[in-house]
Amino acid sequence: MENFWDFNVWSTVNIVAVLLLSLLAASMLRKAIPFLKNSLIPTSVLGGGILIAVAGVYKLFAHENMFDTKFFGENGTAMLELITYHCLALGFIASAFKPSKGKLTKKRTGEIFNTGVTTVSTYLLQGIFGLGISVVAALLVKGFFNAAGILLPFGYGQGTGQAMNYGNIFEADYGFTGGKSFGLTIAALGFLSASIGGVIHMNILKKRGKIKVENPEEQAKTAAAAGDRKLPMKESIDRLTVQIALIFTAYFLAYLLMFGLGALLPGMKSVVFGFNFLLGVLTATLVKLFMNWLRKKNVLKKDYADAFLMTRASNFFFDLMIVAGIAAIRFSVLENYWGIILIMGAVGLVITYIYNRIVAKTLFPEYQEEQFLAMYGMLTGTASTGVILLREIDGNFTTPAADNLVYQNFPAIVFGFPMMLLATFAPKQPILTLLILVGFFAVMNVILFRSRIFGRKKKPEEQPEAETKEA
Repeated sequence: MENFWDFNVWSTVNIVAVLLLSLLAASMLRKAIPFLKNSLIPTSVLGGGILIAVAGVYKLFAHENMFDTKFFGENGTAMLELITYHCLALGFIASAFKPSKGKLTKKRTGEIFNTGVTTVSTYLLQGIFGLGISVVAALLVKGFFNAAGILLPFGYGQGTGQAMNYGNIFEADYGFTGGKSFGLTIAALGFLSASIGGVIHMNILKKRGKIKVENPEEQAKTAAAAGDRKLPMKESIDRLTVQIALIFTAYFLAYLLMFGLGALLPGMKSVVFGFNFLLGVLTATLVKLFMNWLRKKNVLKKDYADAFLMTRASNFFFDLMIVAGIAAIRFSVLENYWGIILIMGAVGLVITYIYNRIVAKTLFPEYQEEQFLAMYGMLTGTASTGVILLREIDGNFTTPAADNLVYQNFPAIVFGFPMMLLATFAPKQPILTLLILVGFFAVMNVILFRSRIFGRKKKPEEQPEAETKEA
């Protein structure tokens, strides 16, 4: 029989409370310290940094890990990793439930497709350089895991949750000691890269007079308008409760799907459960399609999924994921690898910056700065980081850059899925994996720059009338 005053009753609540308290503290620090506000470091990243500092001071005096004390259930680090794992999927599921907008034009469809291909191409580029660095490092540093660099695209391109997922796969299946902490550290460096590169870039543009920083606060009001078919706020069940119920229903279905696939493919169980976010998006989409069918049949009278509340829920889960993921980093298992990690992080910053600058200038000339900042922020952190950078110059989201981030997920998943499977092959054949990544990157760039490579030159009679007159 449990006593309500026992630590094991309160340990999970204590961990969640401390995570949320760190977010509040980070938010207040950002508002109070101009340097932090101007740095554009996400509040969740700053909150994770605060917890790392507090835990470091505690360990200095108490000589034990703060999160592994009785107060946090004696295994708080594992709980932080679980929170990171689940919040990744829950955040994506909430995003998947957001109602789709109207029909897209051919031009916008092309831009969204190109954004998705850019996402995957950047993953591949990060994977090539990351894996190349780790293969060389394994020759120089005894005992270093030669496929560790494949975590760079998951830490930079996909964020904390996926970096930890694959780090866990490498740790459990291939003996990469500290794999989870390695992936989480790479993800933390990605957020710093987003802030550093984004701030430097915007300062350069401001000095050149190319951009005018807008006030981002107004855009928060645009999603609040309620349509006629939305559930009323005052109902027998609260509208927010409905959103949470939909999210967890989809996640439960995703678990059943993963359980079944794990039983059918026992040798790939860790990989199957590592794709919890992807299968969660699949089940959420199926639930949404089923609800739309019921509404067309007039069984449902209202739209149960609310775009505004689903966005808030998604942001909550991602904030909690990031702060928990950073707090879960165990620096002690990485003490021999810091040089490699920092080199990998710096290279990730540079190649992501340069490649996305080239793509934005070439394929998105009408809003190249907005597209670049959104993509660079997302591909070094998360979609939320991309939005943070974008809001500095496009606070009201007047350009299509923000929509590109949302709708690019489908082509990115289609083209990116083979790479996710390929990542689990890297520990077995790192050199062959590297060669495949290079070939895959070349193919994706042919697809991305297809209009420039295969574009038909205009004949003289096809030239615009104005050009003919000038001639």
